[in-house]
Amino acid sequence: MDIKLKKYSHSVITKTIAFIIAIVCFTGVIRAIVEVEFVNNGQFDIVIEDEYFEGRAFAQENGNLIGDLTRLLGEYKNEEHILSGKTISQDEWRSVEENLYSEFQYYSRSYNPQLNEENNFKKFKEEYGDKLSQAKDQLIREDLREFHLLLQSIEDSDLIYFASDGTNEFKNSTWTEKEQFKNYPSYMLFEEYKRELYPKATEENEHLNMITNPLNELNLENTVIYVAFPEEFLTLRLEEWQAKKVIVVKNVNQLFGFLTGFILSFSYLVLIVGRKSFKDQELHFHSANKLYNDINIILCIMLMIIWLALVEDVFENIENMIIPVTIPVAALGLFLILLLVKHFKNRTFFKHTLIFTLIHKLVKFIGDVYHSGSVGVKTVLLVIGYPIVIALTFFMFPVTIGLAAWFALKKIKTFHSIQSGVERIKEGNLHHRIEVGGKGEFSKLASNINSITDGLKKAVDNELKSERLKTELITNVSHDIRNPLTSIINYVDLLKDEKDPSKVEEYIDVLDQKSKRLKTLAEDLFEATKASSGNIPVNLEKIDVLSLLTQGLGEVNDKIELLDLDIKLSYPPEKVYITADGKLLWRSIENLLSNIFNYALNGSRVYISIEEWGSEILITFKNISATELNISADELMERFKRGDESRTSQGSGLGLSIAKSLIEIQKGKFNIQIDGDLFKAIIYLPKYHLGKE
Repeated sequence: MDIKLKKYSHSVITKTIAFIIAIVCFTGVIRAIVEVEFVNNGQFDIVIEDEYFEGRAFAQENGNLIGDLTRLLGEYKNEEHILSGKTISQDEWRSVEENLYSEFQYYSRSYNPQLNEENNFKKFKEEYGDKLSQAKDQLIREDLREFHLLLQSIEDSDLIYFASDGTNEFKNSTWTEKEQFKNYPSYMLFEEYKRELYPKATEENEHLNMITNPLNELNLENTVIYVAFPEEFLTLRLEEWQAKKVIVVKNVNQLFGFLTGFILSFSYLVLIVGRKSFKDQELHFHSANKLYNDINIILCIMLMIIWLALVEDVFENIENMIIPVTIPVAALGLFLILLLVKHFKNRTFFKHTLIFTLIHKLVKFIGDVYHSGSVGVKTVLLVIGYPIVIALTFFMFPVTIGLAAWFALKKIKTFHSIQSGVERIKEGNLHHRIEVGGKGEFSKLASNINSITDGLKKAVDNELKSERLKTELITNVSHDIRNPLTSIINYVDLLKDEKDPSKVEEYIDVLDQKSKRLKTLAEDLFEATKASSGNIPVNLEKIDVLSLLTQGLGEVNDKIELLDLDIKLSYPPEKVYITADGKLLWRSIENLLSNIFNYALNGSRVYISIEEWGSEILITFKNISATELNISADELMERFKRGDESRTSQGSGLGLSIAKSLIEIQKGKFNIQIDGDLFKAIIYLPKYHLGKE
């Protein structure tokens, strides 16, 4: 079976059958579209309409009549109103005056450029009085003609109507009351700003705006418009709508059927064109493929133009003539398109064009002559070639000069924009950006200048931040060292004069606490300096993270119980190992735990998690701060910075800085995040790989 399929899949007979199917289906698609578009006024949406009152045809019947009535009531009213000139708008009359005034300026001797515009306009009114009167009469005649055309249009309507603004009335029956119009099977009643539509399906009509939009331009106060469908007329319209729907549904079904057939057959032809089997890697060409692709495209466009011209000629009998007109054009067009597809599959679509061939041969000829000839040959080539280029472009010489001037002006403006921007930046405006559109050297230059400005601005911001942090560092260090030192000096003075042994013992305890506090600050500062300088020996080894954390938490269990903290530890089911220095890693974790003990809210939960993140292991610490964290994460990482700005806690402000430095010298990363009162510290360390210490 497979052998037979391979045998027939690329045979000439199969290709011919697929080609014929494609032409037949394409012609069927065109015929279905033409039948709906031209024969049935393009009413494709009738397919989804449930009844006549929801359709466009119903909206058009009413919309045309109501539009005419609206214009009669709102714009023209009656003949006396038109003859009085009240239908001439200010814009319309201003346009007439401006045209005649321009004529006055150019042709009249009365026009004096030395006078002001007001005096000249007075002379214009005097001299052109007759012409202005004639122009006004002409406008009135045009409005009268339009008024009578509208009257003729509504008189020819088969609908029953009555429209009135309290003074002017337009009707084609003796009925003028709303209740009288309600006796009809379908009606639309607009009374001032209220409307009543029947049947109710009319309200669901998506084309209802065709009826209501004209009313928006009308002052509806004291205005009524009643429109009704007589039963005989409505019955006829319902029958016509039903007949059209049957035709359109049939054609839409045919359209989708033929379209599916065309897509399948065309796809098959595109797939097998140029090949003798599915495994054939080589495309096979015949004599027709020598036709250049650009010529081919021109022929396809000409075929479309010819088809449109033929369709226009047979428009009156298009339903019967569309098939014989379309089949030959479609067959030749599909053949030409398949030729293009073959070159596209062969990646010679652009190379196999007449323009590319001529340019390639010309460039090759000039190159061969230039590279192989002597200086004299090159000079002769230049002397001959330049006049030829000028001669070829002489007919468009003004255009080329204009384009060159426009291009030069654009580049000059761009240069001035860059020059102005550089001046502003030089004056110290680092926020200014040079905006140059397009591409090219100027655009690249502007982008580079903007990058330099961004770098300068960033450097200035960093320098200002560094200076501010340096000042805060000195202030904080002074504050933290001065407090215990002052206490020591004060208590030493008290101790000198104190005779009471109990007081002496109390003073010595205070001195002991303050001296230890001072010692701790000095040690932390020394350790922070060593850690930031990297002057610490590092012994990287395989570390079991969970074991390290469990053992460490056991050592600080007393502090955990004292603060009533609930430690929530989460970790992967299998053991995870990292490459780190055990002592330095524990020192970092110990600093983070110390930070938690100093600042966490008593009785709250502390979350510690271990996660695998690709080639890294994440150790995350999360806790709720006892005090409001009104400080950014970046500032909290700085030395001697604390979460409490009052500095009443026992921390030194160095713990996070030391932890960050120690993690980084172990080839890891450390950062913190603050979300309200939630403090989060994350350690990233490389995962341990076998054979790697």
